[in-house]
Amino acid sequence: MTSAKKVIVTIAPTGGVVKKSQNPHLPTQPAEIAEDVYRCHGAGASIVALHARRPDEGATCNPEIYQDINSRISAKCDIIINNSTGGGVDGDMVRAIEPGFDEVIFAERLKGFKAGAEMATFDAHTVLASFNGREILMSTSPARCDIMAKCFQEAGIKPEWECFSLAHLLQDPMRLINEGIDKPPYWINFVLGADRAIQGGLPYTPQILDMLISSLPKKAMFCVSGVGRAQLPATTHAVLAGGHVRVGLEDNLYLEHGVLATNVGLVEKTVRLIRELGYEPAKTTEARAALGLAKRKHSDQPSGSAAGDRHDGVGLG
Repeated sequence: MTSAKKVIVTIAPTGGVVKKSQNPHLPTQPAEIAEDVYRCHGAGASIVALHARRPDEGATCNPEIYQDINSRISAKCDIIINNSTGGGVDGDMVRAIEPGFDEVIFAERLKGFKAGAEMATFDAHTVLASFNGREILMSTSPARCDIMAKCFQEAGIKPEWECFSLAHLLQDPMRLINEGIDKPPYWINFVLGADRAIQGGLPYTPQILDMLISSLPKKAMFCVSGVGRAQLPATTHAVLAGGHVRVGLEDNLYLEHGVLATNVGLVEKTVRLIRELGYEPAKTTEARAALGLAKRKHSDQPSGSAAGDRHDGVGLG
């Protein structure tokens, strides 16, 4: 009897947009993020896609805050840590260009490389996002892609290529992959269902996801993140198509209609689905082996605050 195919589950617990006022279960401070991730790891997640927040919930890529979160998580479990270089839509990450029009600060995004993570998101594209009556430009020109690629290489971090459309895969990511800045297997995350907030983003439909999968480079692995109502159908499709999945409050606030989710609840629901479909969630050791990541040693854990230290404070992709 052959063993069941393993599906890597990523938990995205916080993101750079959602607030506790929208879902009180959202973890925003290092101690609560670490505890939430630890519980999600126990439920079957093997990668965590992290965003950092300031004590006032504002988005940040502050390496000290990232290091605090990373260290606390590493002290609790061996989940693969993936830090965002997108940041978010407020806090340290944006500056006003004109009334109602902001820009994500590129220099702030680069700080996400400085916290000792094993992976980091690579948004190798330019998008215009709309939130609460504001338009927010995140510009990653080809020249900026080259700067980020150099940062990935110097830090020894594996990219997660984040794609909201086919162009986001076929343009600069494919150029940089062909130039050798990433080693196979390439980890590509398709984000679907954000089309109302991201200009150029795509909704989830079976046809759209099949098109994206058919355009993958050789030796690529793919993950699917479905936003809002797209999460369940998109992740189910991903599993059946041989891919992997991301869930969490970054992408979806509800467990079912009218019921606010927790991160653990979303992971548990996803793991049940994976098993009902005849697969198994990958353990962290299996995910590391599949991605070509070295086993993390104690000395390789991110530096920063000890897990028991108190972090005072209140409490995108």
